[in-house]
Amino acid sequence: MTTPISDTFTTQLTAMRQDLLARIRAQRGGTRSRADAAADARDMASDDWAKAGEEFDLSVALEEREAAELQAIDSALQRVADGSYGLCLQCGTAIPTARLHAQPTAERCVHCQARAE
Repeated sequence: MTTPISDTFTTQLTAMRQDLLARIRAQRGGTRSRADAAADARDMASDDWAKAGEEFDLSVALEEREAAELQAIDSALQRVADGSYGLCLQCGTAIPTARLHAQPTAERCVHCQARAE
């Protein structure tokens, strides 16, 4: 991948990372830790334990999704740094640029991704 294209994806991935971190901070109410945010949520929960449990489960699912998204972005940035960005991790062929624009964290070509799913 040429340097200008690589720079474009680095910029896009870095912006995605910053947006994700900002969203996480906003959901937690600033720079509070997960423990503090969870304690506040527990304190505000109604006496309906089923609803509180549901809200907790949703919160955990969102955190897991955000952690996975952050890991995917960091992995993509590492591939840019080591020169392997844009190459399928399974077969080694070039991932089409259009796919990378649509999904900058893509690790596989369409064919290998379809087999993986």
